[in-house]
Amino acid sequence: MRRLNRRKTLSLVKELDAFPKVPESYVETSASGGTVSLIAFTTMALLTIMEFSVYQDTWMKYEYEVDKDFSSKLRINIDITVAMKCQYVGADVLDLAETMVASADGLVYEPAIFDLSPQQREWQRMLQLFQSRLQEEHSLQDVVFKSVFKSASTALPPREDDSSQPPDACRIRGHLYVNKVAGNFHITVGKAIPHPRGHAHLAALVNHDSYNFSHRIDHLSFGELVPGIINPLDGTEKIALDHNQMFQYFITIVPTKLQTYKISADTHQFAVTERERVINHAAGSHGVSGIFMKYDLSSLMVTVTEEHMPFWQFFVRLCGIVGGIFSTTDHGNDVRQKANLSDFLI
Repeated sequence: MRRLNRRKTLSLVKELDAFPKVPESYVETSASGGTVSLIAFTTMALLTIMEFSVYQDTWMKYEYEVDKDFSSKLRINIDITVAMKCQYVGADVLDLAETMVASADGLVYEPAIFDLSPQQREWQRMLQLFQSRLQEEHSLQDVVFKSVFKSASTALPPREDDSSQPPDACRIRGHLYVNKVAGNFHITVGKAIPHPRGHAHLAALVNHDSYNFSHRIDHLSFGELVPGIINPLDGTEKIALDHNQMFQYFITIVPTKLQTYKISADTHQFAVTERERVINHAAGSHGVSGIFMKYDLSSLMVTVTEEHMPFWQFFVRLCGIVGGIFSTTDHGNDVRQKANLSDFLI
């Protein structure tokens, strides 16, 4: 009785088999079937390679939240060359809280030659070309984020020629820490001095004919300095056509947390609008000659995270590719075999 019950149970289980085996005597190979199998295996291999390349790639995920950090300081990284001698210009920051940050707190004035060497000019040309492409194709920013610390340095290379030309410009470089409120970083005539109502510059001691605010921005960024990041004003060069000329940059700063597989940094992205005009009081164009960078901070913070496809998802997609192609071609073979069997019976 036990053997009989066991046989009935096995018979019932066999009837539930959704994948019946075809006897080898009924299986017939053909050239057309081999061709279909070859195409199927080739397609599987190609799709597997493509899927593996997708698995190796990463993408950037952007998340937005309100910036609740108001107590920390904002770092401004500066490397600007002005076509005036260092004793004639002064740089500082004045924010909305009327707090003045002098250049002596972190900036260095270096005599320099304003005209670039051939190698430096080529570097600037390539940087400006990349800036124009970055403005047209915003997806390149993801490539920049993923290539930090791996790409070449974006700093101005040193001169390769030993020029005997005397310095005719001033390179102002370094960094300043300011309050996280709107402010104005500016470079104008004369050194800055404290004033009860703000600050002033000793411009009266400088000859008006020596005014020349042609300038080159080799680097300007906010927050932690991250090598490899291209900022909107890097490589900018402006030539003054008049002694009394004002250059204005209106900057909106967005706090950014960058988290990739190579780096985790608190930096800032920014957008900028440029304006320049000649100061002519008789024509109603008032102001002060110089370079003015008025910045304001966004209330939103962006978190940029580099993400990668998990292995389980890659495995499921791979199984779907192999199983889908195999079942499709196997069904085609079954249809063809049934057609051959019908022809045989007829």
